[in-house]
Amino acid sequence: MDQLAALLDGPRARNAFLLRSLLNPPWSLRIQDEAPLTLAALVRGSAWVLPDRGDPMELAPGEVAILRGPEPYTVADHPETAPQIIIHPGQHCTTLDGQSLYQAMDLGVRSWGNDPDGATVLITGTYQMEGEVSRRLLEALPALLKQPGGPVIGLLRDEIVKDEPGQEAVLDRLLDLLLIAALRSWFATHEAPAWYRAMGDPLVGRAMRMLQNNPAHPWTVAALAAQVGVSRASLARRFTDLVGEPPMAFLTDWRLAMAADLLREPDATVGSVARKVGYGSPFALSTAFKRVRGVSPQEYRAGVLG
Repeated sequence: MDQLAALLDGPRARNAFLLRSLLNPPWSLRIQDEAPLTLAALVRGSAWVLPDRGDPMELAPGEVAILRGPEPYTVADHPETAPQIIIHPGQHCTTLDGQSLYQAMDLGVRSWGNDPDGATVLITGTYQMEGEVSRRLLEALPALLKQPGGPVIGLLRDEIVKDEPGQEAVLDRLLDLLLIAALRSWFATHEAPAWYRAMGDPLVGRAMRMLQNNPAHPWTVAALAAQVGVSRASLARRFTDLVGEPPMAFLTDWRLAMAADLLREPDATVGSVARKVGYGSPFALSTAFKRVRGVSPQEYRAGVLG
């Protein structure tokens, strides 16, 4: 499993929020939903994404913007259009003075806006939680980026208005596909972090995938080196040079990130999570988890599940 696959294997979209907005200018939406990750794909018309910090970004039809939360931002027909609507956590929509707009702007299945024939069609999808496994990847991204959306935007456009059995699952997977395509495109054209580039190395990339695919194995540098066919010293040196940290440090970070994801599951126990990520006992996992994250697995779980 590589880092891009891990992004979707941990916080894979589950009943993600997806909405088609049909808008005629002037329009301006103030987004304060605190979502950790949002994709905004422009189907037709024009739109601007205005982060509170940073330069405005214009979207053209067929492009998708990726925004890392939870910082608020504005989406509008023009940078100078003042916000008229606020999107709150839980996707609650109000006027500036707090009046609900949910029914007034409802335009059918997953559709919303100020005109059913609006000149601008924007599809928005939000991931409801940021999985810890993906943290390393997401932190490598800017707060706002845009990339071509490709044919997935057309698929989303067609599927988002359907109300059929299994439709939520279809939309979740399309949102995942749009995200993965945009991130691949981004890293192909921008400076990628060291660990991402290391995945392409025939030696270190293979070692990284072994650690990621089987974190419960009792790995040592010597055992890993034997698997990839080099000396312990050669692997340790090359891995550290390319990834930026030694193999066992990388493995520890991966194990604890996976543990954080697994602890979000309703039926998880510290013992079951410990076994899945390679710790011999709940105590061993608790010690490592608290040392790195500052809270015990139980405290982390209680905070996540509320």
